[in-house]
Amino acid sequence: MHSRPEEIKACAEFIEHLLTLWDVKYRRMDKEGIPSIFVLPHRDYAPVLLMSHIDVVDAPDALFVPVEREGQLYGRGSVDDKYAVALSLVLLKEQLQEMQRRGGGQENLPFGILITGDEEIGGHCGAKEALREIKTDFCIALDGGALHRIVKKEKGILRLKLISRGKAAHGARPWLGENAIDKLIHDYLIMRTWFQESSADHWHRTMNFSMIHAGKSLNQVPDYAEALFDVRYTENDNLDEMLEQLQSKIQGEIVVTAREPLFLGGESPYLGLLLEIAAGAEVGFEHGASDARFLQEHGISGIVWGADGDLSQHSTEEHVNIESINRLYRILDGFMKKIEKNRDQIIGS
Repeated sequence: MHSRPEEIKACAEFIEHLLTLWDVKYRRMDKEGIPSIFVLPHRDYAPVLLMSHIDVVDAPDALFVPVEREGQLYGRGSVDDKYAVALSLVLLKEQLQEMQRRGGGQENLPFGILITGDEEIGGHCGAKEALREIKTDFCIALDGGALHRIVKKEKGILRLKLISRGKAAHGARPWLGENAIDKLIHDYLIMRTWFQESSADHWHRTMNFSMIHAGKSLNQVPDYAEALFDVRYTENDNLDEMLEQLQSKIQGEIVVTAREPLFLGGESPYLGLLLEIAAGAEVGFEHGASDARFLQEHGISGIVWGADGDLSQHSTEEHVNIESINRLYRILDGFMKKIEKNRDQIIGS
């Protein structure tokens, strides 16, 4: 958890210890206290990159004691995203050992791994920075989707603050003041009209009214109010135009506090190969966001994919289906072996 940064560092050190035991060459990068670990076949290049993260959202101590029940592993990070870190490490170890038995080495591996430490708080010191130093033809962010659903695009994030100002007065004489909360509600109702589109798949912009801060005393007309909104947008939205028009319709002030890009995975022959191996899997989209959104700015095509967790991420019942991890491992193992044998043909296509 980011409220316990020493535990994130300890987790990174544990991974480093394993890699050292396995005689694997790796690199660690620390940015503002956030660790990232790279394992690549070449200094800065891997044909395919598996990306995952060790940080988790806050939870009570009980959720950090793993519990296995009816084929599922429960606990914080079970599906988001420590199973993926473990899977990546085991796959790396097993494929490297097999390569060594055939007289090869780490430089012959068809893939590398990137493990970061800040996905849950935006990924700006982890994936965003680390991907500047890695060249890859295809990235699989093992942080979403499900065995049957490979995610090729995710919505972007826009965080807004709405500020309303009024005039303070005694609560017994409200006519002498100007209530900032009233003004804020009026503006919110106008803003909401821009987010009324509805469709079965919900692939359209949405807005969640997340927080409100206003008032200092019960018997005072508040002169200041602010609200925070979580907006998710698609490739069909012109954000600058939307924000300009919104601001022109309301009395208050709109402040953009964060703006994160969409994830658009692009086309890749690697995806076609994966679909051949992952029988029954279909390509789709996700409403949430992940570190995959940083791929596009580096010209990297990719997907978001993973084991089955019944959308339990961040909940008190977070869990992962153990057999889905096993199946995911088998698919990725076969995928990497096929890349090794047919890489020139894949690149040529």
